[in-house]
Parts: sequence; C-alpha cells; structure tokens
Amino acid sequence: MDSRLRGNDVLMKFIIQNLKQKSTADAMVLVYFAKQKSASIPLWSALRAADKKQVEKVFRAKEFSGKEGEVKVLWRLSRGKIFLVGLGEKDKWNLRRLRLMARKITSVAKSEKVGSVYMAFEQLLISKIEIIKLAQTLSENAVMADYNFTYYKQNQDEEVGGIKNFILLIDVKHKVEVTAGVKVGQVIGEATNQARDLGNISGGEMTPTLLAQKAVEVGKAAGVKVEILDKKKITKLKMGAILGVANGSAEEPKFIIMEYYGADKKQAPYVFVGKGVTFDTGGLNLKPDKSMLDMHMDMLGGAAVISALSAIAKLKLPVNVIGLIPSVENMPGSAGYRPGDVLKSLSGKTIEVLNTDAEGRVILADALTYAENYKPKLIIDVATLTGACMVALGARASGLFTPDKNLQTKLESVGENSGDYVWPLPMWEEYEDEVKGTFGDVQNVGKSGGYGGAISGAMFLYQFAKKYPWAHLDIAGPMKTIEGEHLSKGASGLGVRFLVELVR
Repeated sequence: MDSRLRGNDVLMKFIIQNLKQKSTADAMVLVYFAKQKSASIPLWSALRAADKKQVEKVFRAKEFSGKEGEVKVLWRLSRGKIFLVGLGEKDKWNLRRLRLMARKITSVAKSEKVGSVYMAFEQLLISKIEIIKLAQTLSENAVMADYNFTYYKQNQDEEVGGIKNFILLIDVKHKVEVTAGVKVGQVIGEATNQARDLGNISGGEMTPTLLAQKAVEVGKAAGVKVEILDKKKITKLKMGAILGVANGSAEEPKFIIMEYYGADKKQAPYVFVGKGVTFDTGGLNLKPDKSMLDMHMDMLGGAAVISALSAIAKLKLPVNVIGLIPSVENMPGSAGYRPGDVLKSLSGKTIEVLNTDAEGRVILADALTYAENYKPKLIIDVATLTGACMVALGARASGLFTPDKNLQTKLESVGENSGDYVWPLPMWEEYEDEVKGTFGDVQNVGKSGGYGGAISGAMFLYQFAKKYPWAHLDIAGPMKTIEGEHLSKGASGLGVRFLVELVR
C-alpha cells in the first residue's frame, strides 16, 4: 500500500511492564474517579515529593476533581509532564467511557507533543469488564486517536505527531491477559485506520480501479484471497444493476471478491457486502454542492469490509468470511442511467429507477444476489445508504435493519461491545409496499415522498436478500468523526470494529 497511508502499519507501540518498574516516558498519566483522593492511586509512590505537592495543590484549588473528560497537564519538576485525567463517577464506569478516556489521553499527548506515556492499568480494574477486553479497548482506541491523515501534506513527518510508546504498568499476574488484549486491539485499531485512509483519499484519485488495487494489496499483506471482476466479467454475469449505475462514468466498475477461510471450507461463511461508490454526484438527479462535498466517502462500507477482512485474517479467527464490494462512480454522463429506466439485476428482478441518487442500493442488489453462491450463514451489508438515516439517528449510531428479531438483538449487542453503535428501525411487512414497482418489479425509492427513506432503502435491499439470514447497516450518519469523539477529522472507519466483533 502507498507509503503515504498511515493506517497500514502499527505505529504506536505498547510496552507492558511490571507495576513496580520505573519508567522514563515523557508523561505520567494519573487517572482519577470523581472525588477520589489524590494519594489513592498506584502510581502515587512513583512521584517525587515536589510533584506530589503540585498534584495536591491542584486538588485543593479545585482545578481538577476527576469529572469525566477532565484533563489537567502539569510539568514534572524532574522530567516530563503529568496528565491528570478524570473518569467520572465510579459506578458509571463502562466500556463507552473507557473508549473516550483512551482517546482523550492520546489526543492530549498529541497536542502536548508527548512521544511516550505510561499509566497504571490496575486503576481500571474496578468493574466487571474482563481484563482482556479492557486491554483490547484501551489499545484499540488509543491507536484510533493517534491517527492523522497526512496523505496530501508536503511535510508529513511534521504533521503526524502522536504517541510512539504507550507503556502499561501491570500486576505480573495479569500479563498474559493484558498482552493478548493489547494485540487484538492494535490489529482492530489499525484496520479501522486503514479504512479511514481509504475513505479520506479524494474522489478524483480513489476510483473503482484504485479501490480494487488497494483491496489486492491489503489482501496480500493479510493472507486473504482477492479476485477482481472487471466490466467484461460483470457484463458476462449479467449484473445489470451495477452496469446501469456505472455507465455514466468514464471509470469502469469493479466487483471485488475477498475470501478468508479460517475454518473447514465446508463450514458456511459470513458474507460481508460493502457499498463501494467511490464518488457520488447523484447522477442526473444531481446533488446540491454542499451535499456532494463528502461523497468521496461513499465507499466507506466497502472500505470497512476490506479492512475487516484484513483484521480477521491477521487475528487468524477460526471462521470463514467472504467480502463482496461492488464499486462504481455515479456520474451524470451521457451514457448514464436515467430516471424512468428499468434495469435487469443479476437476480432477474427488474429495478425501476425513479431517482439516480439512490444508486447504492441498486449496486448492492447485484452483490446480495451474488452472495447466494456461498450459501452463507449470515449476510451483513454495510453502506452509507441514506441521509434519511442520519436525520433519524444523528451522527452517533448506524441504522440496523433486519426482519429477524433474534438477530437484531444479537447485533445490537455486537454494536455495544465493539463501539460501532447501532439502533434498530422497523422492517414491518407493510413497508414492502413502499418499493413495489409500477413498471418494474421494485422501485429504488419509496412511495412516501421522502419520508422514511432509510426504511424504504432497507426494504429495497431485502427484496434481494430473502434466501439467507440478513441484516443491513446504514452508516451514513457516523461515517465522519464528530466533536467530542477525540478523533481526527475525516472518515471514521465505522463498520470495521462491528464486523470483526461479530465473527469473534
């Protein structure tokens, strides 16, 4: 992969040391729960008397009290800095707060130009969260917060910053669990950053051809088999839905197939389907200028699938997983599909096009049909599908759609455990009427005049996914990072952690 892409290699190194070892890191991290006494933490004895007085003075002056997200930076009188980090109420401590804490420490270290930090892992052992999960979550989110997209910067080294060494001081009896958790977290965190890299590359450069090339490079590095179907092969397979959307662009479509077999090949695989629209103008139903600005990220579902396959392979998980990414540009070219066109999909179903800006679901229709070839145990599609889902849920959760209530419950738990949060929206039978076509079998927008657009989009996909267990994630809302997440601006990489957690 291009050397300018930061997400390809593990740059932050985690060092696990005995709690009693002294460290020469640039910053000591002291974490406190609300109302916790300054001298009640494991690292207190490692401070010199003068530094203890500094910390106690800050507490007495009520400049720091341990509130969630609170940070106070002090200069050590001997060497380096001290970060006082607040965790909030002890009885409210959970994985959600741990994620933000890990990111906050890393982002403060970046802003303070601190290259190494150390903290006592033991301070976090106050809940029912398993040690290995604590270690994974800490390392995963620190790696994510350490990310900067410098691909287009002239002086990249000056722009990167971040932590080189994150030292965890532990009780020796926890070494095996902490080491295992940290390794898993690093792999997942870097895979997420890899997806962010792909999503942040501009649309003029990130074409279907380049996305396919990146998938091949990622697959080769992780030991995943990758096959790329070009326009000739897509035409031969009669994937009329993909061809219809792609015809408006000078860039030819690609259909990316990734296969990882970590179990007996007779075992039914998970199939992950990712939307790979590398730039979406809306086609002839052209988007407004502001709505088009982030449309180089319309392939983030595909990026999530590519990077999730990479992480799953690197973790050597004992499962079989297939990744399918239909990739196109949606452009208003003279040969492009038009409102009123009827496309014949791979399934044989015809798609009545009422709006060329509802293109993602159209290309996914062919991919969902192709997924049937693998006789999957479960199909999950991930797509930046609708602005309507963002209207419904904002930018903090993806929409979850499945007609299977039991599966819905399980996937909600996957979202909570992974940090890629999801929230269910209804898939009632009545909604199928929304996408029944007049001149074709199905139509690509609902009949309610723009209302419930996320649901009608999901219902459209369901028409092509009825033969196997299936769920759809609409990630349009959280596709970009937002204030308060302590992550650099740009693509979020959402979906990677969810898919890896699902098969783990």
